[in-house]
Amino acid sequence: MNQDNFKRIKKYTELQAASGFEKNISQVFAKEIQPFVDKVVHDGLGGVFGVKKNQIDNEPRIMFAAHMDEVGFMITNITPMGLFNVTALGGWNPYVVSAQRFTLYTRENTYPVISSSVAPHLLRGNSGVNATPKIEDILFDAGFTSAAEATAFGVRPGDYIIPQVETVMTPNKKRIISKAWDNRFGVVSILDTLEALQNVATPNTLIMGADVQEEVGLRGVKGAVNMLKPDIFFAVDSSAADDMQGKTNHQGKLDEGTLLRVFDPTVIMPYRLKEFVLDIAESNNIPYQYFVSKGGTDAAGAQSQLNGVPAVALGVASRYIHTHQTMWSIKDFEAAKELIKQLAIHLDESTVNTILNR
Repeated sequence: MNQDNFKRIKKYTELQAASGFEKNISQVFAKEIQPFVDKVVHDGLGGVFGVKKNQIDNEPRIMFAAHMDEVGFMITNITPMGLFNVTALGGWNPYVVSAQRFTLYTRENTYPVISSSVAPHLLRGNSGVNATPKIEDILFDAGFTSAAEATAFGVRPGDYIIPQVETVMTPNKKRIISKAWDNRFGVVSILDTLEALQNVATPNTLIMGADVQEEVGLRGVKGAVNMLKPDIFFAVDSSAADDMQGKTNHQGKLDEGTLLRVFDPTVIMPYRLKEFVLDIAESNNIPYQYFVSKGGTDAAGAQSQLNGVPAVALGVASRYIHTHQTMWSIKDFEAAKELIKQLAIHLDESTVNTILNR
C-alpha cells in the first residue's frame, strides 16, 4: 500500500461520524467523489451518491452503497455530578465500552470525554468481579463538576459521543488498526473505485456512494434506493471476522480475500447474481471466501424496495468491529476493491437481464 492510499484510509477512519451525525464524512466525501462522476446527488436523510452516466438509453442502473455511520452514543441525561447517561447508536458489546476516549460533539464545540469504569480497588469484598455491565449503567465523564457547568459549556441531551482513535499500520505492513472500518472500508472502497474508473466507460449507469444510519436499523438505504432506482444493488460493508482460534469451521478469515456473503438472516444471495459474482472473481483471479453471517447489511434494506431489487453485500472480514480498535487486512481490502471494479465494468444489459431472468 502506497502512502497516498494510507493517508486516505487514515483520514476517513479518524473522522468521527455516528448514526444521525454523518456530516463530518458526507461533506468531505461529496467533494472528493465529484471529479469522478457526472453528478453528485443527496438523499433526504444525508446520503451522498455519485452518478456516472451511460450515453445509451435504458442501460441498467447498478448501485454500490457503503454507509458513512459508525457506532457511537447519544447523551440522554446530565447527572447532578456533571456526568452523562447515554443511549447506544448501533450495537456495542458493553465489555469494551469502559475506560475509552471519545469526543463529545455539542452544537458549537467538541470536548474530550472518557467512559467510566470501576477501579479494582472498589471491587474488593465482591470477589473482585463486576456483574455484567449494561450500556445504560456506563457514565461518560468530560470533567465537569456539575450539571450546571456542563450546561454552561453547551452540553445538551441529544449531543453525540464518538470514539477517538489514531489509525496505525502494523509492523509487517500487512494489516491496519483503526476504528470504524465498519464502514469506512466501504466509503474508501467506493472513492478508490470511482477514481480508478474515471476514464472508463461502463456499460451501465453506475451509482456509487454512501448512505446514513445503517447501524441503527438500515434506515438510510431505503430512501436512497427509492430515489436512485437501481436494477441491482451491492452493499459494500465490513463484517465480523471469526478467525482468532484457528478453527477451520469458523467464518471470515483475514488475508483470505473478499467475502461472498451467500446467506445472512435477512438476505439470501440471488442465485444468478451469485453465479455471476463467482465468475467475475475467478476469471480475474480475485481471492474470495464464502461467508455466512448472523447479522444484516444495507442489502436487506434495499431488496424490498421498488419492485424488489436483487441485492447482496460485498466486503471484507475485520477483527473486533464495533470497538475502538479494529484489525483488518490490506490484502483483503485490495481484493474487495478489485471485485467491485470488475463488477462495475461487466454488468451490461444482457448480463443484468439474465440475472433478473427477463
